[in-house]
Amino acid sequence: MPQDQAPNRRPNVVVVLTDDHAAHAVGAYGSVVNETPRIDEIARAGALLESCFCTNSICTPSRASILTGTYSHVNGVTTLSTPIDASQPTFVSLLKEAGYRTAVFGKWHLGHGEGHDPQSFDRWEVLLDQGRYVDPEFRTPEGMVTRPGYATDVITDLALEWLDGLGGDAPWCVLVHHKAPHRSWFPDAKHADMYTDPIPVPATFHDGDTGWETRSLAARHQAMTIADHLYPVDLKQDPPEGLSGEELTLWKYQRYMEDYLRCVASVDDNVGRITDRLRERGLFDDTLLVYTSDQGFFLGDHGWYDKRFMYEESLRMPFVLSYPRAVPPGTVHAGTVTNVDIAQTVLEAVGVAPHPRMHGRSFWADLTGGDPEPEVDGMYYRYYENDDPIHHALAHYGFRTERYKLIYFYNDGMGLPGTGPGTFPPEWELYDLAEDPDEVRNVADDPAYADVRRDLEARMWRRQHELGDVPHPSQPVPAGITEAPTESRSS
Repeated sequence: MPQDQAPNRRPNVVVVLTDDHAAHAVGAYGSVVNETPRIDEIARAGALLESCFCTNSICTPSRASILTGTYSHVNGVTTLSTPIDASQPTFVSLLKEAGYRTAVFGKWHLGHGEGHDPQSFDRWEVLLDQGRYVDPEFRTPEGMVTRPGYATDVITDLALEWLDGLGGDAPWCVLVHHKAPHRSWFPDAKHADMYTDPIPVPATFHDGDTGWETRSLAARHQAMTIADHLYPVDLKQDPPEGLSGEELTLWKYQRYMEDYLRCVASVDDNVGRITDRLRERGLFDDTLLVYTSDQGFFLGDHGWYDKRFMYEESLRMPFVLSYPRAVPPGTVHAGTVTNVDIAQTVLEAVGVAPHPRMHGRSFWADLTGGDPEPEVDGMYYRYYENDDPIHHALAHYGFRTERYKLIYFYNDGMGLPGTGPGTFPPEWELYDLAEDPDEVRNVADDPAYADVRRDLEARMWRRQHELGDVPHPSQPVPAGITEAPTESRSS
């Protein structure tokens, strides 16, 4: 019987993973700056997750968590410079053991060489480090290969060629990992004339002008402002003569957003190519098709670009999927989901047991009308890189519930000007997301929120204990807590 007609066959799996695609630049999430009709099509055919978050908002750690279903302190990938031990269990290795044919094409960014190259894949071609937008170089088991063309098109070509070459009835899984829309946002010629009209400026674009009186040192110390930290390689042209001050900042924003959204438009087109090929081959109904990004991104929010912080625009991931055999069209899931949950969810969808070390919670039954596991009461986040030389984001961790967000910046080695290192005390931030969804008023020291803060500190401490993470030594033990978090698990 042909593959596309086999009854009760296990679903194929396609995971399209982009880099830095903010949820608020997806039409299905209410974007006011662009349209993404082919990504939106997946959501209409299946499900959209309203509250999907990453647990460490930077490329390498997020990708490791997606693959392994574990937090950074367990999979060992805490920063951009910590490569993965590729021998550890992943949802792909478990699919491979269950008889799936597997492949990955595009951005890997988890290290390279022995021990770090992709494992459990029948075929892999991955970009060299961040990769180039034009004529990208790929690492393969046979060595380096340069492939002419635009990276987003080329990566899709490789995935479709692999898919078209498969025969037999065994199910398959392909990871399509795009570089786009990562900095420095080089669009292709096809989309080069899009978005030339003025792009709306977010409501918080100028909130830094007030000095962020209630914010911590971290917001003032960062180096990711559109006004001061976009460079010629980002803008790709000199500003018009005579521009200065706010006019120059708005010009930079327009240039940044034009190219960013043009890169997204190419991604959207190529998502459509995959969807069209699945339909042409009669495979769409039997394929779990996922579109997501490794984290969010600031699109002028708070005057910034980039990610890293636990603020909403950086924390929130777009996540849509379709699998018509099981997921009703137009499903919307509002519950809290993280990138750590994705591995278990994919495995449950195809009927493969997760590895015991995996964290998280499968949200598959939430989408299919089954009997889901109880939802978590909040999500835990930890960003490890402290005062990196480019963006100067400070290390922190936090806990987010449906309404509140608590963040702890432990300020290692940070000092006030002229006072030397290590003299600036740790700082807390607390946001009431119902009253302040833009996170412009830190209420950590507001007496009206004292009980909320105490509760969140205790809940975060307990979650750290449950996960085997260890709080920073500067964090005081919350009132009413007697147990101490254990040493971090590594296996």
